[in-house]
Amino acid sequence: MNRGTGGGVVAAGFSLLFFTFLFGPLIIMVITAFNSSSFPRITPWECFTTDWFGVLFANDRLMSGLANSLVIAISVVVIAVPIGLAGALALSELGPRLRAALYTVLITPILIPGVVLGISTIVFWGAFGRSVGADYGSIFYNGMFLTLAGQVTFISAYAMLVFLARLQRFDPILTEAALDLGATPGQAFRKILLPFLWPAIGSAAFLTFLASFENYNTTVFTILSGNTFTTALASKVRHGTDPSLSALAVIIIGITLIGAVVHEAHMRRKEVMRTGTAARSRIYGNPVLRTLVHPLTIFVILLGVAGFATYQGSLHDAGVCKQQILDDKRARQQELLEEQRRKMEAQQQNQAPASTAPVEAPVKANPSPFGGAFKPNGLKPGE
Repeated sequence: MNRGTGGGVVAAGFSLLFFTFLFGPLIIMVITAFNSSSFPRITPWECFTTDWFGVLFANDRLMSGLANSLVIAISVVVIAVPIGLAGALALSELGPRLRAALYTVLITPILIPGVVLGISTIVFWGAFGRSVGADYGSIFYNGMFLTLAGQVTFISAYAMLVFLARLQRFDPILTEAALDLGATPGQAFRKILLPFLWPAIGSAAFLTFLASFENYNTTVFTILSGNTFTTALASKVRHGTDPSLSALAVIIIGITLIGAVVHEAHMRRKEVMRTGTAARSRIYGNPVLRTLVHPLTIFVILLGVAGFATYQGSLHDAGVCKQQILDDKRARQQELLEEQRRKMEAQQQNQAPASTAPVEAPVKANPSPFGGAFKPNGLKPGE
């Protein structure tokens, strides 16, 4: 019994340390986002404020970088997902030896460091632009195009891996039967293979979007004089941080939690509808309960809660508290100055009296070897 109790204590302690290590930084960032201190900290706590969210949205560099990142990420999804699907379909139709060779070629960009990919992208497209006579204002020297080209080279491999994992569960007899029944290859692909790949298409699109949005190593070279969200964040951290980054973390955590809850609701609804248990008739037989547990309803409710919290936070005015904190700091500074002045006066009073010895007459300086040409007013007429 004691042995079991000791094992339970160790497991509980390990779990506590694990979750503290995992979620501790996130909790700290959430708290610092609402502290009025100009430096991200929890203690000493000053005032509760939501002003750092306004500071975040007022940062033009971050907002322009966010817009650029969204444009690039959506473009990468549009290009990388079809390329990854084509690569996966090609690999599934080849023999074992040729498949292994082509797989090695297609997977290599993932293994190359992002720094190398970024520099090689600039060098390649710059040389290509010069070979066709393009000037420096053309697309071959545009940071957005270079970033898109550099990211697609390796993010397409991520999409290909997702499709390969899905295709391993596909039975090719289905498409062969459709072809035998008179369907064209295009019809077999659209009506049989493509519906089977829809979950993989969604996963690949989501993965490629995140991989593009958070990429830094390649983007920092290919974006040239522009900026994306990650490069703007890195620049802000290098030049000095403030709680506006904590406010950004709060927004990201909120979006992630809403997405996770909605996804969990969707998966549970899908499982209940598939199994057809008593819960299906009890919950989905009632129109009210069926509406409440629907993922779209849950999403609307969570979005409304987040919007209400945002509105209430915008109404909070921390001006009085900030002024009080400022007055306290000034009063403390004045006390320290007064204390320093008293110490200096006490030190002057405790000093020994000055010596009463006669002061010797100053020794006359030696005559200048230049005849006094450099003494004051030595160049006046008559001197």
